[in-house]
Amino acid sequence: MTSDEEALGEIMQRTVAEAIRDDVFAVFEQMARFHPGEPHWYLPLIGVDPAHQGRGHGDALMTYALEQCDRDHVAAYLESTNPRNISLYRRHGFEALGTIQVGSSPPLVPMLRHPR
Repeated sequence: MTSDEEALGEIMQRTVAEAIRDDVFAVFEQMARFHPGEPHWYLPLIGVDPAHQGRGHGDALMTYALEQCDRDHVAAYLESTNPRNISLYRRHGFEALGTIQVGSSPPLVPMLRHPR
């Protein structure tokens, strides 16, 4: 475990409600199982102001990030928290690896794209 992971674990231990703490840690454990072992870019989030959604900004941001991945000849990995975004990621070459869900957590879909 890296120091960032240790610090995050300590913060979660102190701040997450005890009733859901086991579920939260189980989600992170499942996320770790899907995370690629080979060099890759981890794309933890992409966001567009709701007032500007639907205008291609998310597509442009993803295109830019993936151009860097392809330049570096590395895969890209993300976990989608929004089912509406799955089609965007698939258009960019991502493949779903499974689904992560524990207790009442929303489903997360880990996705991988190999470099082109």
